Amino acid sequence: MSTLTSALVPPSLDVADPAFSITSAEVHAAREQSWYATTPYGIAVLRYDEMSRLLKHPKLRQGSVAWPAHNGVTEGPFARWWASWILNKEGAEHHRLRRLMNPAFSPKLIGGLVPRFQALAAELIDGFAEPDRCEFVSEFAEPYAARVIAIMLGLPEGEWPVIARESTTIGLAMGVTFREDLPRIEAALANLYDYCDALIADRRAHPRDDFVSALVNASRPEDGRLDETELRDAMVLLVFGGFDTTRNQLGLAVQTFSEHLDQWDLLAARPDLGGKAVEEVMRVNPTVRWVTREVLEDLEFEGVTLAAGTTVHLYSESAGTDPRVFAPGFDIEAERKPHFGFGGGAHHCLGHFVARSDMSEALPLLARRLRDIRLLPGASWLPDSGNTGPVRLPVAFTPAP
Repeated sequence: MSTLTSALVPPSLDVADPAFSITSAEVHAAREQSWYATTPYGIAVLRYDEMSRLLKHPKLRQGSVAWPAHNGVTEGPFARWWASWILNKEGAEHHRLRRLMNPAFSPKLIGGLVPRFQALAAELIDGFAEPDRCEFVSEFAEPYAARVIAIMLGLPEGEWPVIARESTTIGLAMGVTFREDLPRIEAALANLYDYCDALIADRRAHPRDDFVSALVNASRPEDGRLDETELRDAMVLLVFGGFDTTRNQLGLAVQTFSEHLDQWDLLAARPDLGGKAVEEVMRVNPTVRWVTREVLEDLEFEGVTLAAGTTVHLYSESAGTDPRVFAPGFDIEAERKPHFGFGGGAHHCLGHFVARSDMSEALPLLARRLRDIRLLPGASWLPDSGNTGPVRLPVAFTPAP
């Protein structure tokens, strides 16, 4: 929670309301009044410069470790798994885990999978039930994200529904309905543990030159190796995180490009802009709506005294569209400052290269094959807080000749 002292009265945002939208005009108006707002969960940082500095501030630690407790979840399997995340570790322990896990995310290892990502995207488009429309989440984003994980882990791609189903359920923990969804979340977590335990046992018996074997064998003289609990906790996190982020972000990309068809046409003509398209989408419409930090000791910042223990939510879309830093509009050719869709500082997303690689291959192919995309009635969405994205996204298009 928040304890702060300021000479000015900041705006207040009711983030706990399930109807609250973190990308609303209300939030953007608050950004013009102040660099921060108060919320039931702590303070919300709304501007780019302040977010950039606080992400790297030495008196702040990763704050999402407190998210379960904010929702009354202080014990049980989910609370233990959440506390185990590399994202929620600090200092030497964080750096040790990051050094051990980094080799599994090597550009060489992931880059070798790019042709398979391209073939997968084409296969899914060819398989749409109708020639000029699709339900984008179930027919593309979900199977693409889950099968990318299966490809990375060396699993039969036919098992992708398991990854999708359980990861989707665990993703409910990122929203404001977390507490009421906890029984379903913990059941899904148990299933993914069983799945990953079998995968780890297989690679120990039959090692390969792949992602899972790299994690199973992760060791350094100065860092030791991943112990059994660290390995299985990390594996479940990577399955969940790799699926959830890519699925949501692809849906958000289609939503964004449907409002900027000139940029969709440009991407179709210039597939080399796939990487920049990913960055621009994540600047204006990121699935990770906020990044969290916690104040370690009393801190004076921009005229405000932040007391130790204050939770600080840094709003990535609000910062990414801050008019003090970014010209208005959506332009995949523009040179921009870095966005915060993958966090920042010491806790920058470990799997960012995977997400960037698979999405930068999928989006240009979609742009070439699905012309003049239009959103149809019937879409449904996760709450616009925490991690968000479409649950259902009907899309019409003109098939490419």
